[in-house]
Amino acid sequence: MTLKDVALLLDAEILCCDGLLDREVKTCFACDMVSEMLLHVQSNTLLVTSLTNAHVLHAALVMDALAVVFVGGKRPDSTVIKNAEHNGIPLMTTKKHIFECCGLLYKEGLKGYEC
Repeated sequence: MTLKDVALLLDAEILCCDGLLDREVKTCFACDMVSEMLLHVQSNTLLVTSLTNAHVLHAALVMDALAVVFVGGKRPDSTVIKNAEHNGIPLMTTKKHIFECCGLLYKEGLKGYEC
């Protein structure tokens, strides 16, 4: 599944880095605690969260995440979007909530992060 497939599946709006949506996604990690994101670092993972602050982008950088999906219609401020663009991390937002996003992604074959 590519990031473009994820965006279509979740009916997500692309906030930045739309030229990088051909990246292949194999695992997903959904969380609303930055400390948990940093604890479970795994490269090339899609991060799904309702947190929109700069700390999430930092965690995504440390995790070497493929992209970040913000749920519940939440959007980060322009500074976070500009930093994500600068660092090549696609951001998207969907009106769907975290449970539904995870269910849809799992149904389409995306695996969860393995501890």
